Amino acid sequence: MRKSKVLAKWRSGEFARFCSMGHVLPFFVRYAAHYGYDGIWLDLEHRNMDEREVQHLLALCQMFDIDCMVRPPTLQRTRLYRYLEDGATGLMIPFTSTAEIAQQIVEAVKFPPIGNRGLDGAGLDCQYGIDSWRPGSTYIEDANRETFIVAQIETPEAVANAGEVAAVPGIDALFVGPGDLGLRLSIDEAATMSLDEAVEQVAEAARQHGKVWARTAGSIEELARYRQMGALMVPWGGDFALAKILQTAGQELDQLLSTPAN
Repeated sequence: MRKSKVLAKWRSGEFARFCSMGHVLPFFVRYAAHYGYDGIWLDLEHRNMDEREVQHLLALCQMFDIDCMVRPPTLQRTRLYRYLEDGATGLMIPFTSTAEIAQQIVEAVKFPPIGNRGLDGAGLDCQYGIDSWRPGSTYIEDANRETFIVAQIETPEAVANAGEVAAVPGIDALFVGPGDLGLRLSIDEAATMSLDEAVEQVAEAARQHGKVWARTAGSIEELARYRQMGALMVPWGGDFALAKILQTAGQELDQLLSTPAN
């Protein structure tokens, strides 16, 4: 079974390089692997792809040896572990607000004795049976060791329960979703903390339980600050950055075309 580059980094206390993708762009997978990224965050919560498109992208990630962390649109157990069977290395679960939700996810996507994932052994993750059907196969142990679960902290309730979520065996990281969390803190009249204070509380909960913490950043300065605070994942770079490239190219064309041709 393929070894996770992200987990190798995290287990050594190193920062894992992540970019993000929400569209079916095969070249993006190759570029990300070529330019030294450890993982791609594939967003299926807010972006729509059919199952075959997702399988295609996951196969490319396997081919080019880069982790894929899927943010799924569902908590349905068989659909969750099917992403792993199809080649995903990790899952990022939105709105993991309680330890009970975290435990539900672990039960769904980890094999016994950690969880209760269904066993097939014929997916891309085990080379369509080549790694799982041979005598002495360690596929079950490998799958538990080389896949990860990231719990998104996106509500005041999740911040309050961050320690309990982090304490669940099988949860590898807490990821602050600043958009959703910031929105909910701003409209919660009972909230007594700022977004920055919530981030610090989540980071401390992760540290206390030996787990990774992460969040997004809006600038390179923010990224540097969160890294100094101990974050081991701050996704940087994504397919929406193509808008900036086209903006720059358009401005260059404007400048060129403003000068009459000879």
